[in-house]
Amino acid sequence: MTKGNNRSLNIAMLSVHSSPLGELGSRDTGGMSVYVRELACELGKAGHRVDIFTCLRGEQRESELLISENVRLLFLSIGKRLNISKESLYAYLPSFFDSLEEHRVHNGIRYDLIHSHYWLSGQVGCMAQHRWNVPHIMMFHTTGTAKKANCSEEEESPLRLVVEKKLAHECDRILSPTEKERNMITRSFSIPEKKIGLVPCGVNLETFRPMDKNIAREALGLSEFGPIILYVGRFAPVKGIDRLLAALPHLKKYDGLRLVIAGGDGLREDSALRLRHSAQKYGVLNKVLFTGRVEHEKLAAYYSAADVLAVPSYYESFGMVALESLACGTPVAAARVGAMESLVQSGKTGELFFAETPQGIAGVLGKVIELQQKGAFSQNEVRSFVIEYAWPDIASAVLREYLKTIHSSMKIQGQRKVVHGN
Repeated sequence: MTKGNNRSLNIAMLSVHSSPLGELGSRDTGGMSVYVRELACELGKAGHRVDIFTCLRGEQRESELLISENVRLLFLSIGKRLNISKESLYAYLPSFFDSLEEHRVHNGIRYDLIHSHYWLSGQVGCMAQHRWNVPHIMMFHTTGTAKKANCSEEEESPLRLVVEKKLAHECDRILSPTEKERNMITRSFSIPEKKIGLVPCGVNLETFRPMDKNIAREALGLSEFGPIILYVGRFAPVKGIDRLLAALPHLKKYDGLRLVIAGGDGLREDSALRLRHSAQKYGVLNKVLFTGRVEHEKLAAYYSAADVLAVPSYYESFGMVALESLACGTPVAAARVGAMESLVQSGKTGELFFAETPQGIAGVLGKVIELQQKGAFSQNEVRSFVIEYAWPDIASAVLREYLKTIHSSMKIQGQRKVVHGN
């Protein structure tokens, strides 16, 4: 990655409710945490200093971790040492900003830019934006408006909807990972399209690379099974796992077929128990394997062991698991959400659901399984479609957005000085 104009930036990256080192697949930790960590590490490698600020939780002791070259993860107190839910965190954001400001002043740091992730972080970012007089870039990752519009089971507070619209207007720039998401933000928040930069999400091509399927299956204890459908992610309603379970009864002709579900907060948690109940309702509990949470670095074996990754979501802002699966050479069957229409090319990298009914989803999954059995998908060819999403290239694109925003901000401030000077 190039260093742009060779000027090293001091970047304050905010991920208040979710640590980039959190347990992936759990309720509040998903693709956003991967995004924050990978982006920060690439920026650090390029010589920029990145401080990631997140909330100090429970009995946690560390206040600071060096997670990569030039990248620190700082845990800030909100006045309580309790595991406050994401929904309750809003009231404590002023305390979080006070801790952030105390850290900044105590260490004599001047940040060139604020990059906030998710609406809760964006609220803190706006406080910093006004206090520090530096540009604020916002990435929503998901919006309450889109989740409500696409999945009736998702409950979003009216507060989130109001705050997100305010943030869209107050921040200096918004980053969106897809054209579809950019259009949605433009319409929902009534802001000009030119305020939104378009940069896709990335994938770590070193972590996610093809493995021999038989070796991967043996390592995971999956050798005895037939076709394997894989789901990776959180167990939220918007992820559509229930309709994936509803499709399984229509795949009876595939001997030994299994749906492997990786993620969640624990097999005894309510979300997992609800999925088990749904599987039982559809009569497919014996065809479903719940792995629990899987370490991010170990997911490559699961992708390689699978015949197809399923992305049945009602809504995604991007869908990073699809990138990871394709980087491992495994095709994807997906709903038309996020970046799926760009990533999933018929007969080359997978198939899109033509009808989001149990029969329609099953038909597409069956098609991909049969193409796999015929040897239609080459791991290396599937992987080749995502080489352009390598994190160094994505981070370079984000850096260009940073420099553009800083330049625009300096230009506006210079114009104000001229006006006031007259």
